[in-house]
Amino acid sequence: MQAPIGIIGGSGLYRMEGLALDRAVEVKTPFGEPSGPVHLGRLDGAPVAFLARHGEGHRFTPSEVNYRANLWALKSLGVGRLICVSAVGSLQARHKPGELRLVSQFIDKTKHRKDTFFGEGLVAHVSFAEPTCAPMTRTLLESGRELKLPLEGGALYVCMEGPAFSTRAESRLHQGWGADLIGMTQVTEARLAREAELCYACIALVTDYDAWREEEDGVDAASVLEVMRANVDKAQALLRRVVPQLSGARRPCDCAEALKAALFTAPEAVPVEALQRLELLVAKYGYGGVR
Repeated sequence: MQAPIGIIGGSGLYRMEGLALDRAVEVKTPFGEPSGPVHLGRLDGAPVAFLARHGEGHRFTPSEVNYRANLWALKSLGVGRLICVSAVGSLQARHKPGELRLVSQFIDKTKHRKDTFFGEGLVAHVSFAEPTCAPMTRTLLESGRELKLPLEGGALYVCMEGPAFSTRAESRLHQGWGADLIGMTQVTEARLAREAELCYACIALVTDYDAWREEEDGVDAASVLEVMRANVDKAQALLRRVVPQLSGARRPCDCAEALKAALFTAPEAVPVEALQRLELLVAKYGYGGVR
């Protein structure tokens, strides 16, 4: 079964409620093993693929997640639109724990992870000025308002390496930059989604105020998990409203052609191994897996 819409669940969202005809598929990729099986099924009649980012039982830290394998697995199963759900800390008082935000921009502070499919014989530089898909994010925002969820768009997300939470000094620095949220996963998925020519959107679940507030203790996992459980229900409701709307709809954006002007290496100069590894992404642009 091909699934045009993919969902990656973050902390607290390890299964997609309401997924009918659920079938777990183990996918092999050129980049190793994904976090776990991809669940293929129908969400209110719409075909969807669901993957738990941190593995079932939350086994992988943000730095250990094999993002490339996860995105490759979803792309290989026909995913063209990807919605990622992620727990975040708030850097501004107006973003309250228990609320949802839609991300529009990132600041990347990661340093220990693979965040591109390219290299080793084939070079690509994708445009990343607008890292999320505006039409899909707009659909999420409109649907959230219809459901009367505590949801806003336009958030700026700082992606840190983790797994430790921020120091107070770091938190205040990020706040001073004007950033709204902080998390540990989303910019990596966004970069890879762009290279895979997927429409990408992020539903951020606000769980805490990070570490910038003097009157509060620093963030701890127990308090995050408590707020997260309530937020997950809101995210599930939003996904169930949006997925049927997007299913089968035309993609009114340029996400599906992100590599068109990004591939730098001449096809005849690319090693056979690189062509075979990246055929899923580049064959449509005249790069074949074999010569």
